Amino acid sequence: MKAAIIALGSELLGTTKLDKNSLLITAMLERFGIELIGKSTIGDNEKTIGDTLKQLIPHTNVIVMTGGLGPTADDVTRSAVADALGKTLSLDPNIEEKLRCRFASMGRQMTAVNRKQALMIEGGTTLENAYGTAPGIRIKHAGTTIFLFPGVPQEVDSMIENHLRPWLQEHASSGGSQKSIERAVLKIACLPESEVEQCILPVYEEFGREWFTILGSPGEVTLHLKAQGQETHCKTKLYAMQKRLRELLGDAIFTNRANWSLEKVVGYLLASQKRTLATAESCTGGLLAERLTRVPGSSAYFLGGLVTYSHDSKKDLLGISKATIQEHGAVSKTVAIAMAENVLRQHGSDYGIGLTGVAGPDGGSETKPVGTVHIALAGPRDKEINHQQKCFLGDRDRVRFQSTQWALNMLRQVL
Repeated sequence: MKAAIIALGSELLGTTKLDKNSLLITAMLERFGIELIGKSTIGDNEKTIGDTLKQLIPHTNVIVMTGGLGPTADDVTRSAVADALGKTLSLDPNIEEKLRCRFASMGRQMTAVNRKQALMIEGGTTLENAYGTAPGIRIKHAGTTIFLFPGVPQEVDSMIENHLRPWLQEHASSGGSQKSIERAVLKIACLPESEVEQCILPVYEEFGREWFTILGSPGEVTLHLKAQGQETHCKTKLYAMQKRLRELLGDAIFTNRANWSLEKVVGYLLASQKRTLATAESCTGGLLAERLTRVPGSSAYFLGGLVTYSHDSKKDLLGISKATIQEHGAVSKTVAIAMAENVLRQHGSDYGIGLTGVAGPDGGSETKPVGTVHIALAGPRDKEINHQQKCFLGDRDRVRFQSTQWALNMLRQVL
């Protein structure tokens, strides 16, 4: 079975309104193993709505439309759908009476414009709206069942549960056994997308390329996994996929939780091991400390951070001599290690991180081009100092973010 979603409303084409309804509908469709072939976002234009609907009908079994069922002039979904299907649109006295009673129960009188919400498409079925005045509509045309829901998320959520779900339960199962779509996520730190892709090619051969989506961002790659079929089979297949990917990618995978960031994982590891951290930053200007403290409860393991941007602040706050800076340069392995060791000692923490570099766009040289960053991690006395020198590509913000990403990942790998 194949489905499509059409989100209606000119406000969704701007920058201030997000389409949350499509996410709710997608989640319900996936529970029943329905293949979603597309999502469309369309303004309040009858012709565009009608053309989109007519294009989708031959390729789908079910279409869910949201928005445009209100009483105002820009609510044109009913008329657009009726016209596209060649159906008439007429006032339903039963719906009108229910609307009048609903308004009366709220101590209000129904206005003339609200009568528009009592219009019914020929051959359609009224779907009760428990939270609003706009009833939904279900209509079948050319083998495709079309649902019309209002656009208010609370109302849509209720109508999905009360109307879409029962219909799917009845029509989506095959031979009495319900299929589903299950998903999983793996997040990888500090490997480029191309390297991850090359590494996991054997998994594509084993399970099929179509079940994987790889998305890259600075310092992080997210692998989206999907399985379709009987629920038990899906979960077994996803487990096998993840196991094989962990064999290939190893410690580069830092979480299988979609909403867990690298800083949250590091915070969890520090807290669970009762370890503490302090930071000293130059080129990142406190970004590492900011990321760490985004996590609720970070005061349990993050003792504090210093931003030592100038040479004098490195000397005054961290005790790094001018001679050391002059001999090695502020952007150097020696200074990064001194920053990490000294901030650890000052705060009495278990770990200290030192970050210094050239974020750009100016300040680079032939030997230290823009993007050069030194990251040092100092730990308990029985452990060696870890150091990495990187040369990140991109603008200033990208260089700064990747610097903190590598620093967090260095710490994660020793915890």
